[in-house]
Amino acid sequence: MSDDWHMLAEEERLFCDVLTRICAERIAPKAAETDETSAFVHDQLAVLGEAGMMGANLPEAYGGSGISAPALLRAVALVAGACGSTASALTAHYLATDSILLGGSESQKQEWLPKAAEGRALGAFALTEPTAGSDPADMKSRARRTETGWHLKGTKCFISNGGVADFIVVYAVTDPDKAHRGISAFILPKGTPGLEPGAAEKTMGLKGGHVFTLNLDCHLPEDALLGDEGRGFRTAMQVLDNGRIEVAAQCLGLAEAAMTAAIAYAKDRVIGGERLSDRQGIRWMIADMGLAYRQALLLSQDAARQRQAAHDHGGRFSLASSMAKLAASEAAGRIADTALQLHGGYGYTRDFPIERIARDLRIMRIYEGSSEIQRIIISGHMLA
Repeated sequence: MSDDWHMLAEEERLFCDVLTRICAERIAPKAAETDETSAFVHDQLAVLGEAGMMGANLPEAYGGSGISAPALLRAVALVAGACGSTASALTAHYLATDSILLGGSESQKQEWLPKAAEGRALGAFALTEPTAGSDPADMKSRARRTETGWHLKGTKCFISNGGVADFIVVYAVTDPDKAHRGISAFILPKGTPGLEPGAAEKTMGLKGGHVFTLNLDCHLPEDALLGDEGRGFRTAMQVLDNGRIEVAAQCLGLAEAAMTAAIAYAKDRVIGGERLSDRQGIRWMIADMGLAYRQALLLSQDAARQRQAAHDHGGRFSLASSMAKLAASEAAGRIADTALQLHGGYGYTRDFPIERIARDLRIMRIYEGSSEIQRIIISGHMLA
């Protein structure tokens, strides 16, 4: 549905055209094998690094692609449509680099962002804890000052890229008396003593985009502190505003892939001398998929435009971000389920991509703020 992206600048459309070809030739052919083997998507991320996607969220001043937020929405959707696992690892990397971009000092930006943008350093974002998922302000990880810097102790869970990343942005409480204003962020390079990742979790979907538990008992230098002390929670919330739009983008890409496969199947499948696509009931299913996709797309594009406006002029776009994430994740789930139903028994087999897409999509209603949390955020804005 490329006509839905007419608002992009010419160079951004060319960027997406090249990315479309790269995804079709070098990412999508590996998706089924990645799902079967659960191998991490190192090779796919290297391909995206060559294509400029590892820094597509960053300005050109730090080695990024410098594309607009609407173009980034489309680009992430293209990657997700080719391989959900690859898109998951990519957008987790964005959470880490956005943390440094929004909360870091100039020297930290210069040290980490150019190599992250080139694909030479993979990032991870460590916010969630076993008892602080939907309410990150209740985190138990602590960082206390020492004579030489900081001592960081705690546990993080469900951290995408956590066990394979070259650097991790970790959020921890530095002043328990200040509630969320006492949360700070730290940059931990790979190999930091006391940083111990567990084994990759055995997940239902996104099997090539690994998530880990991280056990932390680390002595850190003073300059490990990301930006200013006490600014961590604010940075994390700004990062999640971005990240929720990127979840919406993943949902759009996976939903479009499911819908495209279902339409092609309906046109080709003949039962009793009649194509499935000639049957009214099937046409209604296709119409419902198209309507759900369009609604999610328009909300996501609106959120991306607000993100760009906030970047250019300041301000927040939390409401639009939550609406896009909620609408796209729930719509994509319905679309994938309808697409599987339309395939009949074949949709339930691994010979067709629908089964994998349905599994990959299920987490989208949970991570980076569950659907229930998005409803709390949206209603809070409406009642304010």
